[in-house]
Amino acid sequence: MPSPQKTSAPEPQPVVCPTRRDEVAAAGSEVIGGPVGRWAQLGTSRLSPVRVVALVAIGMFALGMVQKLPCYNWAWFRGAASQYTHACYSDIPHLFVGRGFSDGLIPYFDRFAGDMQYLEYPVLTGLFMQVAAWLTPGGSDMQFRQQMYWMVNAGMLLVCTAVLVVCVARTHRRRPWDALLVALAPAFVLTATINWDLLALALTAAAMLMWSRGRALAFGILLGLATAAKLYPFLLLGPVLVLCWRAWKWREFAVALLGTAGAWLAVNLPVMVLAPEGWKRFYVFSQDRNIDFGSFWLVLTQRAGASIDVEAVNLYAIVLMVAACAGIAGLALAAPRRPRFAQLAFLVVAAFILTNKVYSPQYVLWLIPLAALARPRWRDFLIWQACEVAYFLGIWMYLVYVTTNHKHGLPQDGYHFAIVLHLAGTLFLCAMIVRDILRPDRDPVRQDGSDDPSGGVLDGAEDVFVLGRPASPAAAWPSGTAEWAGPADTAGPAAGTAGPAGTAGPAGTAGMAGPTGPVAPAGPAGPAA
Repeated sequence: MPSPQKTSAPEPQPVVCPTRRDEVAAAGSEVIGGPVGRWAQLGTSRLSPVRVVALVAIGMFALGMVQKLPCYNWAWFRGAASQYTHACYSDIPHLFVGRGFSDGLIPYFDRFAGDMQYLEYPVLTGLFMQVAAWLTPGGSDMQFRQQMYWMVNAGMLLVCTAVLVVCVARTHRRRPWDALLVALAPAFVLTATINWDLLALALTAAAMLMWSRGRALAFGILLGLATAAKLYPFLLLGPVLVLCWRAWKWREFAVALLGTAGAWLAVNLPVMVLAPEGWKRFYVFSQDRNIDFGSFWLVLTQRAGASIDVEAVNLYAIVLMVAACAGIAGLALAAPRRPRFAQLAFLVVAAFILTNKVYSPQYVLWLIPLAALARPRWRDFLIWQACEVAYFLGIWMYLVYVTTNHKHGLPQDGYHFAIVLHLAGTLFLCAMIVRDILRPDRDPVRQDGSDDPSGGVLDGAEDVFVLGRPASPAAAWPSGTAEWAGPADTAGPAAGTAGPAGTAGPAGTAGMAGPTGPVAPAGPAGPAA
């Protein structure tokens, strides 16, 4: 009796190398020896792309800690102006004392002195802060304890950083080098230890990784935990909704929604029941908070010389956010090709930040990993980062101006310019992503033949509902069916490759294979970051 034939596993798709597709990445690589050569033996080193990205992120995080050294040594403890002058402010050491952690108070359950009375952070972040307080040495030297509290938190946030970049590197299987955008982002280095945002970022990145693997329940659970640490991650359910609507994947959306709600309730319900006053403080504070630094609302009120009622601003911000989300949903449902999950995720989180009454310096962290997945082009990324670094310096110099009675620092007009600049930088990146959605041939992720590497069940799925026109029966896009045109592709991918339904693809793009079959690779893999 003949033995059954063994089926060989499909060959893994080659990794996309950034230096072959991105001029800025190629120029930057000259520092370490230049772009990858035609005959490079990729995948033979123990230092895989994911490991390299993780090591780079850890090194850059350490540089960020060094940047905070003047404050760690003395500036946090000698008046407000010094920490602003050195641009090394952090909430962490101040809230160790200001929120009762130094006195052994339990967040949400114990009331502390002052106007706030209870901790104004979501429950999972409060738990993170409390664990750090338990790990902080005691003693009578309060300055030493504050330093140690910051150091313990920095160590815990470093773990979050490693999780974040590894998840980003693994989300797009063929594009792990895109995570270098996160690891090397200047704004990431400068803002990583201002607050506790990296906890929510790590959980959100892990959720997106699970979604990219088609694990809707794990995605929902991790997204619910991220929402229990920071409010913004729940916004990712909006892109999932409209994309599942377009592909008619309602079961996956329902599982993700239930997982998110269940995980959020599991964390919040005990505190909600046992300490309702402390639990609701975050939501009351978010509603009652005045217009604050970084938002366009601050520019409007200061230029007009008149204050706006907080309730009115809340209403206006909600209206603007709803309008922005409606526009993003319309774009997603009417685009010529279903947008990628990461693209819509960036747009909806950016809309939330841009319309909010607060745009703190560390909020840029929310967008960095999404930008690396949505628009992995170094030129556009660095333009945006330059705007954010300018704002980072601008806000501290403005606070120097305010705290020194207008003797030093950046005056109000200069600070308004910094606000407009960083808002414009975010809008610029949004515009580039919208262009990629409307013209998929310009999307750097799709130029190698991929559809939606972070889309999970949506990757290569057929369009069922398209706004304003019937879905084409040939609208399913097989993932990973085309390849770069070879080492000479620095001038652009090969023209005239097969497009959907076997039609000719646009000139200068790597067309996708339609039902007639995949396009054969034209040469070695050329990754892009």
